[in-house]
Amino acid sequence: MSAAVMNGARDVEFSRVIRPVAAPHEVLIRVRANSLCGSDLHYWHEGRIGSAVVGTAFTPGHEFAGEIAGGSGAAHGLADGTLVAIDPAQPCGECYWCHQGNQHLCPTMVFVGAPPHAGAMAEYIAVPLSSVFALPPGFTAVQAALLEPLGVAMHALDLARLRPGTHLAILGAGPIGLYVLMLARQSGALNISVIEPLAYRRDRAAELGATSTHGDVAGYLASVRGTPTGGADVVIEATTSPHGPRHASEVARIGGKVILVGIPDGDEFSLTGSLVRRKALTIKLSRRMGHVYPRAIEYVQRGLVDVEAIVTHRLPLSQVRSAFALLAEYNDGAIKVVLEP
Repeated sequence: MSAAVMNGARDVEFSRVIRPVAAPHEVLIRVRANSLCGSDLHYWHEGRIGSAVVGTAFTPGHEFAGEIAGGSGAAHGLADGTLVAIDPAQPCGECYWCHQGNQHLCPTMVFVGAPPHAGAMAEYIAVPLSSVFALPPGFTAVQAALLEPLGVAMHALDLARLRPGTHLAILGAGPIGLYVLMLARQSGALNISVIEPLAYRRDRAAELGATSTHGDVAGYLASVRGTPTGGADVVIEATTSPHGPRHASEVARIGGKVILVGIPDGDEFSLTGSLVRRKALTIKLSRRMGHVYPRAIEYVQRGLVDVEAIVTHRLPLSQVRSAFALLAEYNDGAIKVVLEP
C-alpha cells in the first residue's frame, strides 16, 4: 500500500509499505483523512520529540479518521464502511495511572505515529477496537480527524477550570490555540486575547471571535496596563517556542493560572523564578487528553464548534513532502493541512 515514510529530519517520502493485518482485538481502517500536527513538525524539524526518536524509517500521522475495512468491528456492531474517529493513544490499562482513570498519563502507552509505532499517513492502519469511536450521520472524515486536536484543546480547558467571566489569554494561534479560542467562547470567557506573531493567524483568531489580538507580549501588556489586574486570569500557552512558558507567566495576573500545552523546540523551556514565585502562579502542564472524545463529538454534531474552520489546505497523500514543507515554513497562510487519499 502507499504511505508516507519518514527517515529522519526533513526526510519524508511517498512510498510503498506492507499493508497491515488486523489482530483479533483490532480493526482495519481505510484512512480517509489525516491532518498534520505540530508534533509531526517536530519530527520534521528535529527528528525527535524527547525520547521519541526517528531512528529507523516509520510512517507518521496521528490525527486521522477512516472507514472500517475488516477485523473485529462487525462482531461489535461496526460494519465495514462505518466512519470512525480514532484516539491515537493506547494505554496499557493495567498501571497505577490507568487504574486511577488517568489513562492519558500511562507511562507505557503506545502512541500511533510516534516512532517506532507506525502512524496513519497511509492507505490503511490497524488499531485496537477500544480506540475507535463510531460517528453520527453527517460527519465528514475531516471533521472526524480533527476531533483529536479538538480533544487536546478541550483537555487544556478542563485543566484551566474556566469559569464564566474569565479573562483568558492564548499564546499561539495555531490549531490548538484556535480550538481553545472557539471552546472558550462556549465556556463563558468574557475577554479572550490572542498573542501571535504571524499577522494572518491573528486575523483568523479575530474572525473566530478573539476580543483582541496582539503581535507580542509587550503589546498585550500595554493593552491591560491600568486595569485592576494588569493581566489575564488564565493563560493557555500553545506555542513551539522555548520562551512560551516565560511569556505566559508574564501575561498572567498575580494569582493567575497558566496551562502549558505547547511542545517547545529543543525540548527545553525557560521560566523566571522570581516572577512565577512572586505572582504565586498555578502552573499546569497538559499531557494529551482524558476521555473527551464523546464530548468532542457532541460539540461538533451540535454545530457548537466548526472544526473545519481552521483547515487551509487539503492535499493528496502523494504530496506529503509538500504538505510538511508548506506548514513548516508557514507558506500560503497555512494553519491546518489535511492529507486525503
